[in-house]
Amino acid sequence: MITIIDAGGANLASVANAFERLNCPWQISKDPDLIYKSEKVLLPGVGSAKSAMDKVAAAELTELIPSLSQPTLGICLGMQLLFDSSEEGSTPCLGMISGEVSAIPRVQGITLPHMGWNQLLFQGRSPLLKGISEKSYVYFVHSFMGPMTEDCKAYTEYGSKIPALVERDNFFGAQFHPEKSAEIGQQLLRNFIEL
Repeated sequence: MITIIDAGGANLASVANAFERLNCPWQISKDPDLIYKSEKVLLPGVGSAKSAMDKVAAAELTELIPSLSQPTLGICLGMQLLFDSSEEGSTPCLGMISGEVSAIPRVQGITLPHMGWNQLLFQGRSPLLKGISEKSYVYFVHSFMGPMTEDCKAYTEYGSKIPALVERDNFFGAQFHPEKSAEIGQQLLRNFIEL
């Protein structure tokens, strides 16, 4: 059973539908006990870091999520919340992955937010990349980015290098939206289910 954390994100239905297509049991919950006992956990997110962290705090999950020992995947803003902090609203985040989230640099010729299909370029090995070819296209929608560190396993280029997949211990983060990334996204979610 995968528990999709209900932290007020608007993309819960599309994430749930992606697991439905993979015939994987899922539930949407913000109940700490259910999340703690779940086989795997998914943290989706849309909107701003401060608003999302306020919702995580209101659900009394700020200390629970970092304590999880099962595979846990943050998607889009959910990935950004895995870091120590975000420049967006000077927001403390959950702190499972070191570094600060910052605004995507404004570079001539690119528009923000970063929205559309971009290639995954590999920087390390991850079980979530099994069966996925380098330079595969996935779908992004964001204006902020995590730091390029050793925890980054794949990145994309959009004016600069932007971490697309991060991993530390049992915590994983995808800056792109697997649930909107066609077969490549389905393969990544399938890999997560199989962890």
